Amino acid sequence: MSADTTTPAKVPPPRQAPPPPPVGEKPSPGRPSAGAGTPWLLLAPCLGILALVLGYPLVRLVTLSFQKFGQSQLWGFQPAESVGFDNFTKVLGDSEFWAVVVRTVVFAAGCVIFTMVAGMLIALLLQRVSGWVKILVNIALVASWGMPIIVATTVFKWLFDADYGILNALLSRLPGVEMIGHNWFASGPQGLAVIMLLVVWGAVPFVVITLSAGLTQVPKEMEEAARLDGAGAWGVFRYVTLPILKPIIVMLTTLSVIWDMGVFPQVFVMRNGHPEAEFQLLTTYSYDRAFVVNDYAQGSAIALLTVVLLLGVVAVYMRQMLKIGDVE
Repeated sequence: MSADTTTPAKVPPPRQAPPPPPVGEKPSPGRPSAGAGTPWLLLAPCLGILALVLGYPLVRLVTLSFQKFGQSQLWGFQPAESVGFDNFTKVLGDSEFWAVVVRTVVFAAGCVIFTMVAGMLIALLLQRVSGWVKILVNIALVASWGMPIIVATTVFKWLFDADYGILNALLSRLPGVEMIGHNWFASGPQGLAVIMLLVVWGAVPFVVITLSAGLTQVPKEMEEAARLDGAGAWGVFRYVTLPILKPIIVMLTTLSVIWDMGVFPQVFVMRNGHPEAEFQLLTTYSYDRAFVVNDYAQGSAIALLTVVLLLGVVAVYMRQMLKIGDVE
């Protein structure tokens, strides 16, 4: 047999990716690259809408807070006068304003604490129930979340009505309890507690749904390892679940503070459009000064101070998120 004298075909070496360009060197003309202004170009429509919807009212609010502006100026009988910081001096020197600030902070803190605790407990419970129970609970949460505020407030007014409220009727069935005719809004603390319950009832669904989504990202292996190391249910939650959920909890807490500091329709509707002094929060107090007393400038000053207070909350939120980012 003759030997095979054919030359074997040469296999080309595998093609390697070109090395990345050195730092500071511009990419080659054939390589597509996004310019530095591309993100701003994509955000321009959204920023333009925000500037139209929020920018002008905010500028108008700031302008009014430094002017003397009442009904005479509103109807054009007198021109608006610049009064500098007089409106802020009057507001900050009013003891009633500081009472409203304290009441608002306490009210918002109570709403946030009860919302986060109830939301976390329900979210943890949903991880341990059967599928059909979870579906029913989620349907109930979405239904309560989607209910309009006015409708929910009307329902709560009926539940806590002094004469026909179902809550008084149920409590009166307990031995030694007589609640028929009890007026829950006879005092500020009781009435605000009812409104707080209404706010928490409307805010819990969002917290539960968000935390439930976050709990699905907790690795089961870490929980099992913690249990093998001797950690109980509280230890697993504190050292495994809670650190992973911390960014979500910080976000939800900040949003809850902002929303609960801005509660208006619940108080306004519950008190039939005329909240008494014991029920005044910053939002309703600013409204009363502007549209009941007809001092639009002072109402604007109160609203602007509320915005500054909320900006402080946002600053704390941003600081916490940056700390979390540095740790990660």
